[in-house]
Amino acid sequence: MEKYTKYEKARILGARALQLSMNAPFLLSIPKEKLEEISFDPLKIAEIEFNAGILPITVKRPFPKREEIEKEEEEIEAEEIPEEPVAVEEKKEEKEERKKIVKEETETEEEVSEEEEGPVETEIE
Repeated sequence: MEKYTKYEKARILGARALQLSMNAPFLLSIPKEKLEEISFDPLKIAEIEFNAGILPITVKRPFPKREEIEKEEEEIEAEEIPEEPVAVEEKKEEKEERKKIVKEETETEEEVSEEEEGPVETEIE
């Protein structure tokens, strides 16, 4: 049987006790005298099942991250990445062309607005 921390054990027992309180079937055949002795307490039944080692509940423990391995993986990934495909380069060129067009349009709009306003007259005293 795997060793669990007290928190993991509490979580497992609580989850199984909840299942039992919702009329889940017992995973062990417990004599009626024993059930009456523990007053059909779902937590105690869950504990009996836990101690028997038959609960189908597992605990996932994340492994700590190691920076060295991550750096090596990033270097490997950087080497494996191929150059940008042609389609992507074409799209970039199209975007640059659109930016130039928009820039030219805004410049012409500014010139037109200046012509409409006419020269600015200033009064000198």
